[in-house]
Amino acid sequence: MTTTAAATVPVGGPIELGHEHGWMIESRHSTSQGWVVYVRCAGCGARRVDVQESAGAIPVPYSGIVL
Repeated sequence: MTTTAAATVPVGGPIELGHEHGWMIESRHSTSQGWVVYVRCAGCGARRVDVQESAGAIPVPYSGIVL
């Protein structure tokens, strides 16, 4: 999956990063190039979109963090 520079810029204004996010999967959708994974921080509720190229691969952030 190809990313653009715009896809890696945080969206939604300044974000307080006072803790390490504990990401939980909200939903996951199969694509022709892997999985799109929607995650939410258990602590602050921030959301992010990740991309996982295969079942054994580590998800990679695709979007910025959105509160």
